[in-house]
Amino acid sequence: MGKFRILIVEDEPSMRELLTIMLEKQGYDVTGVGSHEEAAEKLRNGLWDLLITDLWLNDDRDGGTKVLRHAQNADGFISSIVITAHSSVDSAVEAMRLGAFDYLVKPFKNDELKLVVQKALESKKLRVENRALRLELKKLGRLDDLVGNSRAINDMKNMIRKVACLSSTVLILGESGTGKELVAKAIHNCSSRAEKPFIAINCGGIPENLLESELFGHVKGAFTGAVSHKDGLFKVADGGSLFLDEIGETSMALQVKLLRVLDEMKIRPVGSATDFSVDVRLISATNKDLEKMVSDGRFREDFYYRLNVIPIYAPSLRERREDVQLLARHFLNKFWERSGRQVALSKETEQMLEQYRWPGNVRELENVIERAAALCDGDMIESADLPRKLFDLTAEEPAAALEVSADGIDLDEHVGAFERSLIKQAMNRVSNSQTRAARLLRLSPRSLRYKLEKYNMKSKDGNEPERDD
Repeated sequence: MGKFRILIVEDEPSMRELLTIMLEKQGYDVTGVGSHEEAAEKLRNGLWDLLITDLWLNDDRDGGTKVLRHAQNADGFISSIVITAHSSVDSAVEAMRLGAFDYLVKPFKNDELKLVVQKALESKKLRVENRALRLELKKLGRLDDLVGNSRAINDMKNMIRKVACLSSTVLILGESGTGKELVAKAIHNCSSRAEKPFIAINCGGIPENLLESELFGHVKGAFTGAVSHKDGLFKVADGGSLFLDEIGETSMALQVKLLRVLDEMKIRPVGSATDFSVDVRLISATNKDLEKMVSDGRFREDFYYRLNVIPIYAPSLRERREDVQLLARHFLNKFWERSGRQVALSKETEQMLEQYRWPGNVRELENVIERAAALCDGDMIESADLPRKLFDLTAEEPAAALEVSADGIDLDEHVGAFERSLIKQAMNRVSNSQTRAARLLRLSPRSLRYKLEKYNMKSKDGNEPERDD
């Protein structure tokens, strides 16, 4: 860490020089000025760790308090010490109210000032460290909303941490139901804009003729029904983030206007001739292939590259199957909080949830868990409480749909999981009859028994499935 920077505001040149020399000998970087106007200029154009100001400056009783007010508005944490030859209770109270760390009355001992300076700088350092710690804890807490411990979800969280502090546009890609809005909120909440608005809009859910007005606002009389002025979402989100979901649904004409906003950070309300500056970070999302839309002439190429500065991929649930049980328990906890009813998942139910393909992703899983929790008897969700689609062979992911990642794939594990899933579904359909299940699976009873033993598959009562041959 570099030297602490100290600004001294003292109208007596001899005292200002004495303080400067004394504190420079202590290893500090010291600058001295003689008026509150000079101090204001220094505070506006530099970063300071400590301010030492006389209360009276050039016969101005409020000179020191003016300097303290400027320090309050300056960037960063600045500790302040007030010194004066004209002490009073009122002046001390006012100095403390304006954030002064301490108050010294002239004449004071040099060692006394040195000690107060040391304590003031230690206080400033602690405040900076505490703020950094609070921000880091806040970021971690915000990312906890993205439930999961899989490699895919952790890679996404790491990407969010990297891009949150930037102002670049972000394009979130992924299938419907993967939680793209949660990703956008996490980016916003981990950024310096977290205290400002996060505004979300689904571009596919609003008619094209109204979407422009929603985004940019309109003036009175701009169109039929515009009976008053209305601020658009860009204005509402000023200083914060605007999330445009389903950006692929926007028209080519609107894309031109959005491109202008991104290039100039100015908006023009519908019916107005005046532009207004805005400070908004744009985050967008889509489940469509925008590159193909560009090649087909259905999406502007320049707008696509302006949106896609930083792409983030929200993985599908079948790409993070190890998170299914964790997500299911998360949704059960939410159900418990809302209803006061606590239920759990049986082992068989957990296995069925993991094996299902989840074409609707996390949104579908949440729907299934809420339905099963609401309708199950007792405090345990059994496989019979799940929707029939989870039992259907056609709902399972075919082997051809599996993808080999860059890290490779455990073929035996996937083949085994596929076989277990099909055998379990067949046994459920024929009330645990091995003979009939073997027929469904085009196996001999002996082959089916071998596989049941291989996968240690038991019936619900813990015994081997019924053998009726």
